[in-house]
Amino acid sequence: MLADKDRIFTNIYGLRDKSLKAAMKRGHFDGTKEIIEKGRDWIINEMKASGLRGRGGAGFPTGLKWSFMPKESSGRPHYLVVNADESEPGTCKDREIMRNDPFTLLEGCVIAGFAMGAHTAYIYIRGEYIREREALQRAVDECYEAGILGRDNSCGWDFDIVVHHGAGAYICGEETALLESLEGKKGQPRLKPPFPANVGLYGCPTTVNNVESIAVAPTILRRGGGWFAGIGRENNTGTKLFCISGHVEQPCTVEEAMGISFRELIEKHCGGIRGGWDNLLAVIPGGSSVPLVPGKDIIDAPMDFDGLKDIKTSLGTAAVIVMDKSTDIVKAIARISYFYKHESCGQCTPCREGTGWMWRVMERMAVGNAKKSEIDMLLQVTKQVEGHTICALGDAAAWPIQGLMRHFRPEIERRIDEFSRNADLDRPHLVAAE
Repeated sequence: MLADKDRIFTNIYGLRDKSLKAAMKRGHFDGTKEIIEKGRDWIINEMKASGLRGRGGAGFPTGLKWSFMPKESSGRPHYLVVNADESEPGTCKDREIMRNDPFTLLEGCVIAGFAMGAHTAYIYIRGEYIREREALQRAVDECYEAGILGRDNSCGWDFDIVVHHGAGAYICGEETALLESLEGKKGQPRLKPPFPANVGLYGCPTTVNNVESIAVAPTILRRGGGWFAGIGRENNTGTKLFCISGHVEQPCTVEEAMGISFRELIEKHCGGIRGGWDNLLAVIPGGSSVPLVPGKDIIDAPMDFDGLKDIKTSLGTAAVIVMDKSTDIVKAIARISYFYKHESCGQCTPCREGTGWMWRVMERMAVGNAKKSEIDMLLQVTKQVEGHTICALGDAAAWPIQGLMRHFRPEIERRIDEFSRNADLDRPHLVAAE
């Protein structure tokens, strides 16, 4: 359980004044110049010591990622790009930061920019986030007016922040597709290598980080990497924003310690499962792209990277989607399959063809209009898509189906049997002839 004194986001619900003046009273931009004066190596070492892993889904160590940027300038500018294209179904954490606590992000941009030798940050916001972009732009304008951003600013590091509004494409949440979109091209992932740290935005060294990953950095550096590392479990340290939706009494976004059990998270912040714990069917713990798990498997699981890996799923963005026994679980996964089919950029053949094929089979299986042999065929197709595409969208389309088959295969078989029986009743003369 996270103590109030350890919370990083002090205005995540927007209950306090959102102005720069009020944010500074709450401790933002406190000693930013002193942090920068400690030097790039100190900042990166503290970030490594904190154990912070990327909060955008992949969980890559943030300090290590920052260290990949070239230390010496080759004449090319360095860029920081903040991925605010929060398009994963179920995920709604970054929007709260941008809407209610934006100065955590802006201060993080300045410090992270210094640590990687960048003088410019681009914040790429999801197309549907209109109010979030307006709130963030107001915050950026306030910082310029106060002399915190721009040339010869009070932080001691010349820095500009550009807020860029996307056009609502899920694929632009993939870091290289985001860079393509920023450059004014079609949002399609790039082949790697080269990686963005060497050839990124406009062919220059670039680091792409999630909003939450950047926003927690100033507090970590003020309190020390050891403080952050002391929260949670080894290799799963710090605080995390969880966004819980679905069949709970009170859906919410809440900051909690990594490793909190699913039971405690739901009881403490959501008022429990709708209809009680006996009514829990399944949970998707990290946004729609991670495999679902039955309720009984996750109840006492630690909500962190390793704890969820042990039950064959993933923390992802910590978007916890709770489903009770009123859920048509097969239809729910078919709906997720449609999303990935719709959002595939079409660059890779396995993804372009496979996502549509998987969705169409899932739609038939939802009503039972399939053969049992097609279950294994569908699983085989998910394996042919998974790991064979330029980006992870193919994996994201395959994993929900794999999770469904792993845990709810008997339900699909029951529907196929029932559909077959009903079909036989509709054509008794044909059955007799056979």
